[in-house]
Order: sequence, then structure tokens, then C-alpha cells
Amino acid sequence: MFSMILIMFLILMITTIVMLLASILSKKALVDREKSSPFECGFDPKSSSRLPFSLRFFLITIIFLIFDVEIALILPMIIILKFSNIFIWTTSSIIFILILLIGLYHEWNQGMLNWSN
Repeated sequence: MFSMILIMFLILMITTIVMLLASILSKKALVDREKSSPFECGFDPKSSSRLPFSLRFFLITIIFLIFDVEIALILPMIIILKFSNIFIWTTSSIIFILILLIGLYHEWNQGMLNWSN
């Protein structure tokens, strides 16, 4: 019993010493100004935060989210095919895909997909 407690205490001491040594040896003494400053997506964090931001980035993000949700909704439709009525499944799938295609046509017609402008 006493030897078991002694072994556990030695293991605890050895792991504590190893963790302390690893902590001391892994610290870098040099503090770099560039590495300690926050990275703000390529923008200089010291400048004004009220710079104009391109609306095109926001629109592309919204388009990506819409089509990402579309994939999350279409995949379960494929899985549920064998458990549902084929007519209702086909009708709801066609309506869903038509709504998405109309949205894609609207975005294309409005010029949201053109990066050249």
C-alpha cells in the first residue's frame, strides 16, 4: 500500500517537473511587434475602422450562404425518397429547385455574379 502511494507520488512529481521544464524551454525571449499585433484580414489595425468596404464581398457571402443552405436541404431530400410518396417528393423537389434557379437567374440578371465591374 505504501509503495503504491510512493509510486503515484513519484509519477506526479516527474510529470510536474517535465511540464515545468517544457514550459520554461518553449518560451521565446524575443517579442516581435508584428507577431504580437492582431491580424485583421489584411487590413492595418492601426488605421481608421470606418474605411469604405466593398458591398460585393457582402453579396458574395450571402450568395454562398444561400447555396450552402441549399445543399443542406437537398441532401436529405435524396435520403427521404424511398420513404415518401413519389409524386409529392417530385413536386416539392421541382418547386424547390425552381425557386433556387429563379434566385440564381435574378442574381445573374442584376449583375451580382460579375466580378469585372
